[in-house]
Amino acid sequence: MSKYDGPVSDHFDGKQFFDPDGVPPKSLGEVLRWQFGRDRQRQAWPAWAPSPHADTPPSRVDGGKVRLSFVGHVSWLIQTSGLNILVDPVWSERASPVSFAGPKRRNHPGIAFEALPPIDVALVSHGHYDHLDLETLSKLSASHAPRVITPLGNDVAMRRADAAIKAEAFDWHDRVELGSGIAVTLVPTRHWTARGLFDRNRSLWASFVLETPAGKIYIVCDSGYGEGTHFRKVAEKHGPLRLAILPIGAYEPRWFMKDQHMNPADAVKALADCGAEQALAHHHGTFQLTDEAIDAPVRDLHAALDEAELPREKFVALKPGQVFEV
Repeated sequence: MSKYDGPVSDHFDGKQFFDPDGVPPKSLGEVLRWQFGRDRQRQAWPAWAPSPHADTPPSRVDGGKVRLSFVGHVSWLIQTSGLNILVDPVWSERASPVSFAGPKRRNHPGIAFEALPPIDVALVSHGHYDHLDLETLSKLSASHAPRVITPLGNDVAMRRADAAIKAEAFDWHDRVELGSGIAVTLVPTRHWTARGLFDRNRSLWASFVLETPAGKIYIVCDSGYGEGTHFRKVAEKHGPLRLAILPIGAYEPRWFMKDQHMNPADAVKALADCGAEQALAHHHGTFQLTDEAIDAPVRDLHAALDEAELPREKFVALKPGQVFEV
């Protein structure tokens, strides 16, 4: 259980964090209704859905290019200006507090852990187990010793697990210099967090705006859409954006998920709101967290792009091991 102890703010009441533009997470009763309701329609995923791709990244990428390798789910390796950055690194077999139960991987990471180049920085968006993987962070700490940039309170869980994890905690709107002219700003996102039964919203959650030589990259690891407020505010404060990485999965049933997770149609609206030139999709196809089919997010993304009369090349869904460059 993680717990932040700090001053009251416009999104922290002294005990819990909250989103002034969002809504609270669902109650336990609503969770039970979703999980055990008679009308639940959970689609079966294949036991194994391997990607045909695997990446062996270079040691460094210099100059003005940005190389993005999709590891799977929400995990990325971003290489630019000689700096290697991981986003929400998860190499574990399960997104769960225990090793014997919980959502299990349906494909290998797109980069084998042993094939990783030297890792300088890890960005960890919030405390849910499919984003904050303590086992992976500990392995990274032992083999690469990266800086770990995370929202307030998540550093507590990291240090309790492994004092060697170099966790640095920041608030919304904090800008952090990463070196080589690269910086990241933590920005509000419509979500929540917990790691146990008694620490709901005791730590903060965030999206990231990464400044690179090729332009700014808006990395949204988890978010509901709401009225699109957060996406428009990022456009106003941080635009223009070269690239947005947006979640398209974990969205059914809508009555339960819509406040915290976007569906593909929401993600297409979020792309329009933030004004990014290009988008990449993630948060799909690796861990079954909700009720839609494994291929539904990509299929629904294509339908939403067609409905919006946007080319499918503008919002691309990679498979683990595939690479995109800007």
